[in-house]
Amino acid sequence: MTTLFEKIVAGEIPSHRVWESDTHLAFLDIQPRAVGHTLVIPKRATDYIFDLPADEHAALWEAVREVAAKLQAALGSKRILVYVVGWEVPHVHVHLIPSDSIHDVPFPPPSPQAVAALDQTAAVLAP
Repeated sequence: MTTLFEKIVAGEIPSHRVWESDTHLAFLDIQPRAVGHTLVIPKRATDYIFDLPADEHAALWEAVREVAAKLQAALGSKRILVYVVGWEVPHVHVHLIPSDSIHDVPFPPPSPQAVAALDQTAAVLAP
């Protein structure tokens, strides 16, 4: 199955490209949460970020770092928020969202069930 992002990489769907290398592409999100909201993707399709081989995972984060610096310099934002959700399109992508305030961060509220399970969760995950 060809993903929407593979079609963007191939030029079959228009996009606002802001950065590109041989292996990665960055383009503006078509439903931006802020001016400059950008997606960084590997050109090779992989559904889940933790399925990337270690070298490709590291290369993705280097691309993200480069694009974030470009966004911050061009737009003058105080920070660049980083989100990896992984559900919207079955192709690894990192959201970069320029931000000037903690109020730009839409964290979900704390989960009472997760708070109640802290000891149990820590025991399961302990080394």
